[in-house]
Amino acid sequence: MFDTWDPTGPGIMRLPSGRLVRGRGLKRPMLPGPDPTYAVYLLGAAPPPTAWRSHWIRCPDFRVPRDPGDARAALREAWEHAAGGRVEIGCDGGLGRTGTALACLAILDGVAAHEAVAYVRRHYNPRAVETLRQRLFVRRFRAELPTVRTKWLWR
Repeated sequence: MFDTWDPTGPGIMRLPSGRLVRGRGLKRPMLPGPDPTYAVYLLGAAPPPTAWRSHWIRCPDFRVPRDPGDARAALREAWEHAAGGRVEIGCDGGLGRTGTALACLAILDGVAAHEAVAYVRRHYNPRAVETLRQRLFVRRFRAELPTVRTKWLWR
């Protein structure tokens, strides 16, 4: 049984696969409806505790994630969870960092990197992804996780 968002709810973006994710500005009141089942918060400081599972990506306002590998792993987990759960992506205002993460989710869902910002602006908010640095982060985002290289030690 799927327990996803109401597609007509505030802040809901439908990915091409049909997965639904919610973008939210954390400085605004909590949106009506059920709580998320998983969330990714992009903030300069740790978010307040939540009743749902969440991942904090260290990301100052108007910037990009400090650890791209951590961001990639958290967003991949969010994308996988969105197949049957309620995923929320948030930052203080709900536009720049949230839009950047939503664009990365769109790439994971099959949208070409050079089209992802336009996709999010069309389907989430016309002002999403606020800075050039954020747009470049999206363009360079890779859908696949980095491969793990092992070192063989010969004795």
